[in-house]
Amino acid sequence: MSQPLDRTQPPAPGPLRSFEFPPVPEDSLENGLALRIVRLDRLPLVSTTLVLDAGEALLPASRSGMAQLTGRALQGGTARRSGEALAEALEHLGVELGVATGWDATAISLTCHADRLADALAIVSEIVLTPSFPEPEIDRVRGQRLASLRQRRMSPAALAEDLAGYLVYPRGHPYARPAAGVAEAVSGFDRAAARDWHAERYRPEGAGLVVVGDVDPDEVGQLATASFGDWTGAVAQSAAEDPQPSGEPGVRMVVAHRPGAVQSELRIGTVGVGRRHPDFFALQILNTILGGAFTSRLNLNLRERNGFTYGVRSRFSFRRGAGPFTISTAVGTDVTVDAVRESLGELDLLLAEGPREEEVSAARDFLAGIFPLQMETSDRIASQITRLILYGLPSDHLSTYRDRIRGVSLGDAWDAGRRILGNAAFTVLVVGDADEIAPGLETLGHGPVEVLSDDSLPPFYPNS
Repeated sequence: MSQPLDRTQPPAPGPLRSFEFPPVPEDSLENGLALRIVRLDRLPLVSTTLVLDAGEALLPASRSGMAQLTGRALQGGTARRSGEALAEALEHLGVELGVATGWDATAISLTCHADRLADALAIVSEIVLTPSFPEPEIDRVRGQRLASLRQRRMSPAALAEDLAGYLVYPRGHPYARPAAGVAEAVSGFDRAAARDWHAERYRPEGAGLVVVGDVDPDEVGQLATASFGDWTGAVAQSAAEDPQPSGEPGVRMVVAHRPGAVQSELRIGTVGVGRRHPDFFALQILNTILGGAFTSRLNLNLRERNGFTYGVRSRFSFRRGAGPFTISTAVGTDVTVDAVRESLGELDLLLAEGPREEEVSAARDFLAGIFPLQMETSDRIASQITRLILYGLPSDHLSTYRDRIRGVSLGDAWDAGRRILGNAAFTVLVVGDADEIAPGLETLGHGPVEVLSDDSLPPFYPNS
């Protein structure tokens, strides 16, 4: 006779299911283009990503936004075809091509039926190697970006994201400005600027082609040679420097004033670490405990216990350079000071006393358990493999990821947190009503509160 279910207790987690990441052979074309071809034959589909060493962090402030804008203008036309003709060719193949530019790279991606890969790669090659950057397309993407920057200034959440980097990083560092660019530089984006950036960074040496799906690796190698073998050139090797924090260790309080706001956007940030940092796995565990999961300390406090917010998160933004560590949430004006106090208190408590063993165990199981879910489709696998190229990670990084996560001990996580965050210069940024918030923030004992009026915002946005 079966035992009755005890519905007063949550069910115990089952054993961790096995998961084997497919091998990722390393190869390259003679021109230096890295090749990563992975056979995955469960569906007759193939995903391909061409990743270029052409990220925003490589640009000076005077050219900020050029990487993203050039990427957005790629599909406007080529030496052979107009933008409309390219769109028709992609539609005929039944694929949608995506171009994404971040701090570290530009990636051109698509998923297609396996028997259409040759035609798809030929179109990718045409777009990347011979873009024409027609003036109407340049005008369109420039106008859209300027409109987007105006909207960002009016959006509390977007403004908080932009100001968080500006306040955490030293002036002149790329991460101190928005990845979308600043108004003055964006206004100067023209056809010559797009061509210059393309000539500088759209080169095979330093780039990589990832193909994942129902393919024969030898045949894909031949297709890659046919599409990209005549491509030549190298890029200058450079990366964002690891910056010193903007300010002394401690907590700096800043309010971006929005008169009459009934809600506050809250960001607590400092300089974190780069993707290749040796504490990467330990910091993943620590962050999951603090604010990286629904059951994190921050969420249980601010959402479940106090009802301040619908959700709060913390995260390390791992980039080539030392990306930010950020706690972010939105709360009502009347509980903003309490939310700041509780957030800083949870961070201080975790660093002072360390995590509990059951928290570390749960974080390990959570991260190891969700890892296969992030690899369910060929395009997700391709995306993960592009990171191997981008950050110079070993080919077995993904196959050993779960073992390395599960190898993190309580001491490893605690030590990493104290090393990176224990003596850091934190900035607390609130985008909200300073008249209502600033007096309460003063009582937290972290020194005077700086207030940014609309006129004292950094020059990121158009004037009108």
